[in-house]
Amino acid sequence: MAGTRALVLGSGGVTGVAWQIGVLCGLARAGVDLGDADLVVGTSAGAVVGAQLRSGADLARLYAGQLVPGEPSADRMGPGAVSRVLLAAVGSRDGRRARARIGRYAVAAAAGSRVSRRPVFEEALPVWSWPQRPLWVTGVDADSGDFVVFDASSGVDLVDAVSASCAVPGVWPPVVIGARRFVDGGMRSAANVDLAVGYAAVVVLAPIGWGVGHLPSVSRQAVALGSGVVVVSPDRAARRVIGRRLLDPARRVGAARAGRRQGLSVAGRVGRLWGGVG
Repeated sequence: MAGTRALVLGSGGVTGVAWQIGVLCGLARAGVDLGDADLVVGTSAGAVVGAQLRSGADLARLYAGQLVPGEPSADRMGPGAVSRVLLAAVGSRDGRRARARIGRYAVAAAAGSRVSRRPVFEEALPVWSWPQRPLWVTGVDADSGDFVVFDASSGVDLVDAVSASCAVPGVWPPVVIGARRFVDGGMRSAANVDLAVGYAAVVVLAPIGWGVGHLPSVSRQAVALGSGVVVVSPDRAARRVIGRRLLDPARRVGAARAGRRQGLSVAGRVGRLWGGVG
């Protein structure tokens, strides 16, 4: 372990990006800067936010960008995709085998598609090279079910790593990197909190916290880390604003505002943990 403080950013779609940026902005407004973490772990939506944060993007500017109303989108993880993921999760005690089943579904669902979402992430990231300070981006090998962690030493382009971490099965096609295909890192855990093991202070922003079958819940992983962990998830007001359409850009304004308000409200608790180690 090369440090004492870790920031874990979880999955949650378009609204998850907006909410997490809002929380970070609210915390910063209250004097709590999580950007100085010794490690940032990003999964799916959290990979986007983590890469932006580590690349030195201005939080106020990122937040202002989330307040630009987006057009409603038909992109969503429909009942078929949800049921496939849930069946895989509860149908096997072997997480790797379950993830491989999800990967096979993702590959089949995208058969014949030539859609590339790389331009989306090129636009979202202020720089396309890995930051100097540690950033871990999670993904899942669609063929083997192996869990992977991309970082500056992995030999994988940052934009590709973030794209892979966000490749929601049944919604967007797996991302091809070299000879391998990758899907959303959230298929192993909504936030992969366990990667922060050994850090004295861990702050988790988790737009999604549930778990089922081989997918451990965020709270379960946080408890396993022991003391020194604060988990922040959308409160009742934020959940009401976000709703169920996590991939709908039309909901990001409300999500960002709810996140900022929540960041201000939890600043004392987060700040006591963050400032208590060094």
